[in-house]
Amino acid sequence: MTATLIDGKARAAALRAEVATGVAAFTAQHGRAPGLTVVLVGDDPASAVYVGSKGKATREAGMISGEHRLPASTSEAELLALVASLNADPAVDGILVQMPLPKHINSDRVIAAIDPAKDVDGLHPINTGLLVSGRKGLVPCTPSGCMMLIREAMGDISGAEAVVIGRSILVGKPMAALLTNASATVILAHSRTRDLAAHVARADIVVAAVGIPGMVKGDWIKPGACVIDVGINRIDAGGGKGRLVGDVDFDGAVTRAGWITPVPGGVGPMTIACLLANTLAAAHARAGG
Repeated sequence: MTATLIDGKARAAALRAEVATGVAAFTAQHGRAPGLTVVLVGDDPASAVYVGSKGKATREAGMISGEHRLPASTSEAELLALVASLNADPAVDGILVQMPLPKHINSDRVIAAIDPAKDVDGLHPINTGLLVSGRKGLVPCTPSGCMMLIREAMGDISGAEAVVIGRSILVGKPMAALLTNASATVILAHSRTRDLAAHVARADIVVAAVGIPGMVKGDWIKPGACVIDVGINRIDAGGGKGRLVGDVDFDGAVTRAGWITPVPGGVGPMTIACLLANTLAAAHARAGG
């Protein structure tokens, strides 16, 4: 058996097209386009690439793209003042402060300062609480994208056993909440979980988001399971070149799983697409729709 590859690029392209159609309708109705502003503090190369990609995707969807690139020396007070000004700006529907922040800035304090209605990263404590309680709010982008891919592959997952490996606020914890809200039976595991292989072997759905290359072995996978690999790890491929691999041993898992996401080209493209969808949803909510 060879798993069906889940094409995140194609699903993301379809979602971005849906968002663009929705943005055009919103603009026609309200006389303005939705606005997303991204804040980058410091000069982390990977973060700079992400911010550039988000800006390009925002403009392609017909939204207004705002960007603030601040030096690493920016104080926490200065960043909080910028967030407050964006909260008050009626043209801004979504605010995203790119992580990680410099060590002298408390990221929890910054996230909590963002207006929950504009928190398109879905990390504000209010949005986190809404998700855990099964109520409507802005959901973190990567788990939201994972959930779309799982539903497209499997349909109704009510009663399915799921293992989420990784307990970050960005992916693991919200992913577990989304699966629970969909009536799956969920185990939230991590690098210290005892006998992780046994948990994975029972799972109909495996979401790996722990940041350790190849941590999930192919022979752990239950035959026919849906495997969502969130990991993006660069390893040395020799000759000074690196290659991207996930948290799952792809070559071993692809012969056992029913569906599997490749790395790259699986979950990654869904994250920005879901960010755009969140921004449009935030714009509608702020407009009273």
